[in-house]
Amino acid sequence: MKTAITEMFAIEAPVFAFSHCRDVVVATSKAGGFGVLGAAWMTPEHLEQELKWIDDHIDGKPYGVDMVFTSTASDISGSKNPREILPREQVDYINGLMTRDGVPELPQEEVDGWYQDYAANLSFTQPESEALFEVAMRHPVRFVVSALGIAPPHVIQRVHDAGLKFGALVGSARQAQKQVEAGVDVIVAQGTEAGGHTGDVASMVLWPEVVDAVAPVPVLAAGGIGRGRQMAAALALGAEGIWCGTIWLGTVESELAPDMRDVLYAARSADAVITYGYTGKPCRALRSKFTEAWAAQEAPEPLKVPYQSILSGEPFRRAERAHRKDWMTYAAGQVVGQVNEPKTVKQVMYDMLNEYLETTEKLNTILEA
Repeated sequence: MKTAITEMFAIEAPVFAFSHCRDVVVATSKAGGFGVLGAAWMTPEHLEQELKWIDDHIDGKPYGVDMVFTSTASDISGSKNPREILPREQVDYINGLMTRDGVPELPQEEVDGWYQDYAANLSFTQPESEALFEVAMRHPVRFVVSALGIAPPHVIQRVHDAGLKFGALVGSARQAQKQVEAGVDVIVAQGTEAGGHTGDVASMVLWPEVVDAVAPVPVLAAGGIGRGRQMAAALALGAEGIWCGTIWLGTVESELAPDMRDVLYAARSADAVITYGYTGKPCRALRSKFTEAWAAQEAPEPLKVPYQSILSGEPFRRAERAHRKDWMTYAAGQVVGQVNEPKTVKQVMYDMLNEYLETTEKLNTILEA
């Protein structure tokens, strides 16, 4: 395949895999695509370990890093025990529901130290982002992506000075234009079908709007892509490649634990719902008793970033320890309905590209007729 994106990054197929799992990143790049490591939930020390592992296993193939550049997160550095800085109303609400439903509480000795470590991964302030960025720039990354917000000018300039490309996720044409004005090289247009933090506009509407708004800057289509037919639709609407996340969660290489995999494979497209209970921002995740609890009329107001994420950690851990799949959730898009069995990353790539080829051949036949 040959598009502006394959030429820009010297890759065989314009398939970008966003994942928090280093194994998925490596496997995608080795299969001819482009792996992008999600670093937003990491400390600088953790990111250094992950990138070192990727460097040692990726055989010189290109890869990238996705992180958060935003100044809207509350600073929790220097705080006392993170559990103690959370409002009791929200803590008692969700934990009380779980206790009444028979989900065992965590031992106190485990909670005390674990909360501090968990919270350390969730500080999305500008200094924390800059620290992660410094780590990334010490490694041979080819692509730096802003998951939320416009990165500071000096960050984008430093990426360019190093001969690298900078990208950004957007949910509207207006956001895309602002990113291009800031100097971004690649726009990832993410429709509302996508997992994680997402906007309100559906992919079929968003993709061509963004393509037209930022031309000739190349656009990667995201949100609702897991098969070759969807890839063909994205390219037909003007995208130069695709950006996928959910489809990799079900792979052999994925980071998901066995219970969470079972939940993922059983989920239908309609089970990927928008919730504020995950992070405090609109986030598409798998429906469970946890997401329903925060959607209930009697639920208290979710906390701001990053406090809601810190709050969510204990319920998630309780569900995991008790093997309570009905309380488990994970950020996932509506394409989750197509993820129902374990496959390798390479097989997913092969199936996607093969179906893409079949689809384009069918369209060519129609045109010839």
